[in-house]
Amino acid sequence: MKIVIAGGGSVGTAIATDLVDRHHEVTLLEQVPATAEKLRSQLPAVTVVAADACEFASLASADVRGADVMIAATGDDEDNLVVSWLAKQEFGVPHVISRVNNARNEWLFTESWGVDVSVSTPSLITSLVDEAVEVGAVIQLMTFAHGKMCLLEVTLDERSPTVVEDLTLDELPLPDSVRVVAVVRNETPLVPSPSMHFLVDDHVILMARADSREECSTAFVG
Repeated sequence: MKIVIAGGGSVGTAIATDLVDRHHEVTLLEQVPATAEKLRSQLPAVTVVAADACEFASLASADVRGADVMIAATGDDEDNLVVSWLAKQEFGVPHVISRVNNARNEWLFTESWGVDVSVSTPSLITSLVDEAVEVGAVIQLMTFAHGKMCLLEVTLDERSPTVVEDLTLDELPLPDSVRVVAVVRNETPLVPSPSMHFLVDDHVILMARADSREECSTAFVG
């Protein structure tokens, strides 16, 4: 795939390096010419362009219109929103992913700004902290599909209804808007089956519609 990344900081360069290793065609836009020149020597497999990604002309010169994915990875939320909007509205990029630096701005990163998927580092870290300290609670890991869907995790304790009642996955009272996509048991990922029983300390990963979190709690939290 052809991927364009805005922002040549540590996040943007790390993403670019990983994507090149996965055999994607990557263009990296960096506003500061001296930094861009340095990145050209550090990332020989990446096309590095010294340009302001918030400008229409810069995106046009980087052939963003032909990109499969645009990633707004700068350290400034305003810039990332502008880049996302231009990529989607002016260049018709089918998939736009944007970094959220300040969790208080997360509500802005929606379809109206051209964002298909937002990645909030502060929110993700908070979720990981919650995961580390909260057993028996449903933790939101991320949202996608313009905020309409979410990835959830719950670590089961001895009070969990599914543990107490020894329910199988097929017997769980879950609506069609919720799917168990994985179970991590003793640091081993398991593919869930209808006959699977759940144990204390299982990490259950669910994909759910954003308004279905309460049903997840009812099934898994005592």
